[in-house]
Amino acid sequence: MTTVGLIGLGAMGSGMAASLRRAGHSVQVFDVRREVAAAFAKEGGTAHDSLASLGAACDVIVSVVVNAAQTEAVLFGDGSTPGCAASMKPGSVFVMCSTVDPNWSVALEERLEAMGLRYVDAPISGGAAKAASGQMTMMTAGKPEAYALAEPFLNAMAAKVYKLGDSAGAGSKVKIINQLLAGVHIAAAAEAMALGLREGVDPAALYEVITNSAGNSWMFENRMAHVLAADYTPLSAVDIFVKDLGIVLDMARASKFPLPLSSTAHQMFMQASTAGFAKEDDSAVIKIFPGIELPKSATQL
Repeated sequence: MTTVGLIGLGAMGSGMAASLRRAGHSVQVFDVRREVAAAFAKEGGTAHDSLASLGAACDVIVSVVVNAAQTEAVLFGDGSTPGCAASMKPGSVFVMCSTVDPNWSVALEERLEAMGLRYVDAPISGGAAKAASGQMTMMTAGKPEAYALAEPFLNAMAAKVYKLGDSAGAGSKVKIINQLLAGVHIAAAAEAMALGLREGVDPAALYEVITNSAGNSWMFENRMAHVLAADYTPLSAVDIFVKDLGIVLDMARASKFPLPLSSTAHQMFMQASTAGFAKEDDSAVIKIFPGIELPKSATQL
């Protein structure tokens, strides 16, 4: 039996682990919040107290952490706590689900292969609800021998698993392009709603019309619902798009490719972050617009 482990039981990772369990797999988990891992294991599975323990127990490890720096710490330790790579069995697979610089992903594959480990570059998209229902999207790239072990678990976690190349990098490039569109769409949605508020349009009516008209986008429909509810609980925080659009711009800058809309959207998220909204939901980018009164929650009325 091939064993699977998952690191990072956040908004996406908890749903992915639940999807693996629902598919009949015995899931090994680790989270820095030990009580979260223990709560997951009560419903089925095994919680590990250390990354080294998880690494030794699993043939396939799925990492669902925020960025490249956290992925490095998960694999190689943080200077005080060992990571999982040193204890992983030869031939085991590390599946990396974070949004990272594609060149970093390529280098990570080489580093792991030198240790006798396999790698799948596998960024994810779809949000927490789709992760929980096993309906998210995975943008993957990896060698056939890595897929051979990892594929049953990828299919358990995602409705669509796109194979974009036989070595690392392609998955991360496609995810970065997806993040370009996602960030620009959120910024544009916020700008449109802000203009409506400025002009005295009823925001609920505006939302209803736009979501049934040609100007709609998935991001407008999803994120402006947060604005109407005055709920800025961070499912995806402002600083995520400071990071992700920064990676978009870095990738384009390397080949001197112009991205004017991405640059503007990045500046909007940067402004929201420095204005104190860094940890709020990314829809809080609407708070940078002056002279508007945002909808209030029922408790604020």
